[in-house]
Amino acid sequence: MKKIISVLREIKPFNMVMLTVAGIINAFGITLFLMPVKLYDSGISGTSMLLSQVTPEWLSLSVFLIVLNVPLFLYGLKKQGAGFTFYAIYTVAVYSVMSWLITDVLPVDVSIASPLAGTDLLLCALFGGVISGMGSGMAIRFGGAMDGIEVMAVIFAKKMGLSVGSFVMFYNVVLYIVCGFVINSWILPLYSIVTYAAALKTVDYIVDGLQRSKAAMIVTSSPDEICRELMEEFGCGITLIDAKGGFSGADRKVLYFVVNRFQVMKVRSIVRKSDPLAYITLTEVADIFSADS
Repeated sequence: MKKIISVLREIKPFNMVMLTVAGIINAFGITLFLMPVKLYDSGISGTSMLLSQVTPEWLSLSVFLIVLNVPLFLYGLKKQGAGFTFYAIYTVAVYSVMSWLITDVLPVDVSIASPLAGTDLLLCALFGGVISGMGSGMAIRFGGAMDGIEVMAVIFAKKMGLSVGSFVMFYNVVLYIVCGFVINSWILPLYSIVTYAAALKTVDYIVDGLQRSKAAMIVTSSPDEICRELMEEFGCGITLIDAKGGFSGADRKVLYFVVNRFQVMKVRSIVRKSDPLAYITLTEVADIFSADS
């Protein structure tokens, strides 16, 4: 009982609202673009779509989404935490109910073709992937998940000697191969790969933001001048790290500075003006936050 109360205290109303929106968006992408033309989503969602096509009609997508996802989330409860498990099950429930409403209740004909893209497989693959990716990305961003495949990956990937990303990709490759053999055609599975790629990129944008920052590491013998110029130009601080040249043995300073992609050329110009021999490396930064945020 105490654990249940503790979990309920962690639940944020705003997250619940956004997860509801995420489930609705995902259902729209799947039921209005992918299912009508028999394209497949990735992960457990794609598996559910395939199973709903080869089993009796009463075993619909909504049924398989619940039956396959919920046990996986519960299995990963210890590793992922009660809060995540609650959010994930709730999101999948919204996705499942909304899918049922669209396909079986609302006056929308999704039996033959997409109501918005017709039978154009490329349009359905792209828009279905982008829209479902928006839903999945929002689910991750607000503490939940839309698909139990990520839980499987976290639990089993290391045991199989794979990264989480490789595990998910391997699962999806196997899924699309199975789809090809089951329907005796490779056209739809190949277009489903386009869906997967579009969804994956959209998830990255939603989770990490449209404008990823870049971390600049500047190795220089003129740190004071460069720091002053950069701070005057951008109005933010810089971290200085002591370093020594491996070949020359000379003392150096490494300046660590985070900029957006529009500021990169200005940073390069300032550094080159102050120290033409400075060495600059740039790496993408997916997220930036302070410890107390």
